This record gives sequence, C-alpha cells and structure tokens, in this order.
Amino acid sequence: MTTSPLRLPVPGERASSTIHRFRDEHGPVVQIELPGKVKAWAVTSYDMVNEVLANDDTLFSKNARNCPALHDGTIPPDWPLRQVIEGDHLLTQDGADHRRLRGLINRAFTPARVQGLAARIQEMTDELLDRLPDDGEVVDLVRHFTEPLPVNVICELFGVPEEERYQIRAWTNVLLSHTATPEEAGTAGSDLLGYLARFIDRKRGDTADDLTAGLIRAQEDDGDRLTDSEMVGILWLVLIAGHETTVHLLANTVIALCADRDQLNRAGTGDAWAQVVEEALRSRNSVINVMFRYPLKDVRLGEVTIPAGEPIVVGIGGTGTDPARFGGDAGRFDIARGQETHLGFGRGPHFCLGAPLARLETRIALSSLFGRFPELRLAVGEDQIVYSSSFITEGPTVLPVLLGPAKDGDRR
Repeated sequence: MTTSPLRLPVPGERASSTIHRFRDEHGPVVQIELPGKVKAWAVTSYDMVNEVLANDDTLFSKNARNCPALHDGTIPPDWPLRQVIEGDHLLTQDGADHRRLRGLINRAFTPARVQGLAARIQEMTDELLDRLPDDGEVVDLVRHFTEPLPVNVICELFGVPEEERYQIRAWTNVLLSHTATPEEAGTAGSDLLGYLARFIDRKRGDTADDLTAGLIRAQEDDGDRLTDSEMVGILWLVLIAGHETTVHLLANTVIALCADRDQLNRAGTGDAWAQVVEEALRSRNSVINVMFRYPLKDVRLGEVTIPAGEPIVVGIGGTGTDPARFGGDAGRFDIARGQETHLGFGRGPHFCLGAPLARLETRIALSSLFGRFPELRLAVGEDQIVYSSSFITEGPTVLPVLLGPAKDGDRR
C-alpha cells in the first residue's frame, strides 16, 4: 500500500511539534511534501540525523546541482525556498570549495576574536536593558531585547551601519517564511543581494577593522581566491544565520526558564549559564530543519532507501528531544543533565562556524537579563505565544513579559 507524504508544515502546529510527531508516530525517516507540492524526505531522530551529517561530502551533498528535481521542472523555478538552497555560499558547497570558503570566514570567528567581543556584547546588552520600560508595564521582549541584540552584534562585527540593520532583519523574515509568496521571496532575495553588492562596493578602500573590510583586503591581496559573488554569498550567509538563530534561541530559553523557576534559580545561584545555553541548544533549539542534503547515490537510512538526488530535510529539531537518545524525559529542560552531546550546531564539515559567538552572546544576554530582572515572568500563557511562520527556524514573534523590579542598583 502506498501512503501519502506527510505535510510540512502543518497549519496550526509548531514546526518543532511536527518534527517530534513525525519521529514518534511515523519513524525516523519519512516522505514529506513541502509548500508548493515539493516532495522530499525528512530524517527526524538523533541517530538518523547523526548518520547523515557524519557522511557529508561522501554520501551526501549540499550542492543543488545534485538534485535533478531542481533542474528538470519538477520543482518550479519560482519556488520561494530556492532563495535559501541555491546560491554561491557555504550552505551550498561541498568538499574543497566548502573548505576554501570556510577557511576565509573562519577568520571572523577565531576563539581569540570571539572572546575579544565579550566586553562589547556586554555593553550592547546593558544598553538594551537600560532602555526597557519601568516595572509594571508589559514588555515585548522580542522587540526590545532578544531581536535587536543579535542583529546589532553580527552587523557591527561586519560593519553594517545601524540605520540599515533592520532592513536586513525584514528581508530575513521573508526569506525564511513558508508563507511568503514567490513574488515576495523573489523581491526580498534580489533586494538583499543588491544591497550586499552595493555595501561591498562602499567598503572598498575602507580602513575599518570590521570583518567585511578585512575580507575585501584579503580578496584584493589574493584576488583569484574569492570572487565577487562569493563575497556576496559570505555576507548573505553570516548576516542571516548570524542573527536569526540566536534571536530565537534567546527567546526560547527565556520561555523555558520562566516555565520552571527551579531551573532559573539554579542557573542564577550557581552561575550555570553556560549549562543553560547547552540545555537550550539540546531541547529548545531554534533550528528545526536544515535544507537540503542530496544523496550522491541510492542510500539506505534505517528501513528506507532514498534514491540518489532526492532532497532530504535534516530535522535537527527532533534530535535533542529523542527519547531513544536522551531517555523518557528528553523533552524536559533540565540543566542538571550535564553536558549531553547534542547536534544543536550540527556536526562534521558543516558544523556551525558561529557556534562560539552564539554561545558567548546567549550566555551574556541571559545572565544579564535575569541578573537585572530576577522576577521576570511571562505576561501570557505559554499556549498564547505566537511562533514564527518558518519550518526552518522557530521562535516567538512576540514575547510579552512582566519584568518585575530591577535588582538594586541595576536600574538606570
């Protein structure tokens, strides 16, 4: 008997809940249908996701040229999510091409450089906290804190002027939304690429210490290593991925801590914010699905054979709460678990290069927020929180909270 593909996303259901349900009710490898009637496969368990990621560049490719459906008309030319899976950037490269580009971007995220950002991240965090309304008002924490901080950090790192940063955020929201029309996605994609090309031209000859100027100098010193389109692709990736995932990770973690005051107290009294970050990455990760992997030959995953070239959605969001890996209480947020090995940042050659920055930024933001407002609580029930219209990343679009009184001496 032939079964119909499972739909992703499911109207009215959070993407994380859908992936968990697929894993628990239908198995770790399922056939799915994405918006636009695009057929694909989803891997949703820890073991299956781990197997796919462990075989990047050998059994699986990220390059769209290895997906016949993208070129033979099966997937429409105006499919909105082409903006995410095609292009000249790290997310679409394999092997030597990927290593070359990653080596250049790694200059942005060396341990020394990231650690050197700590004081500036703390300063930006404190500035945002200083601007929060007085006690008693309902505050949208997304608008006033969890969104502007990651946007400002990554944009300042790459030299994007303050007045241009929220346009990048607006383009990102469209590109990652499964509700965007082809026209909306096409316009957002072309506008962002055009902006980045102009931005790079403006930065040529700039003596600033930001990373865009540094990449341009590297390009001019060794021009055959980095093309103009690759430069645009690098900025496209780091500016989008460098803020989107952290925006949602911060808000998801705030919700988890407000839901369990014992966890919040343990984090504060034991200065266990690093553990909080790791537990959030495991159980409340903002990355739900990664698109796409393409088998380079017919490949067996679990009980399913996936033909060469058919797209695979990697369900990162199903791995950290997989009871087969983390036990029957896998979905519970518990910093006492210790440092469980998770796949929140992926693994292998495509392990998230911004992981050190994301960890540092999230730790500083959470410890500062709850350090200043230890009685912060949600102003609505958890079931009233509205989440982003994306099955790639997930987090609240609005997060109403009551701050409570500021800790003595911490209010401006």
